Amino acid sequence: QVQLVESGGGLVQAGGSLRLSCAASGRTFSNYDMGWFRQAPGKEREFVGGISWSGANTNYADSVKGRFTISRDNAKNTVYLQMNSLKAEDTAVYYCAARFGKVTSIRNEYAYWGQGTQVTVSS
Repeated sequence: QVQLVESGGGLVQAGGSLRLSCAASGRTFSNYDMGWFRQAPGKEREFVGGISWSGANTNYADSVKGRFTISRDNAKNTVYLQMNSLKAEDTAVYYCAARFGKVTSIRNEYAYWGQGTQVTVSS
């Protein structure tokens, strides 16, 4: 089992920045590839980006590429989502997720999920 807890959400103006954190406990964090997803009201949960277990590889959805950066610190059992140049359409609940295997955008491939943290971007 892996337990995930997100933090760092909040209200920010358009053009601003936020950094989300996802703290893991339980099984060896460094064994897992990590993904970030988000879900806006009335919409399906969508892939934001992911990072490999080593941190060497990342990928991003086109909608956030160049604005968001994912990193991880395996010594701290934490993965981060740095969000810059935020837009109103980035408003959503953000979730981190873990899977034992290659990062994928398919949410059903992730076995472990956090409870989510709300990000609201005012225009």
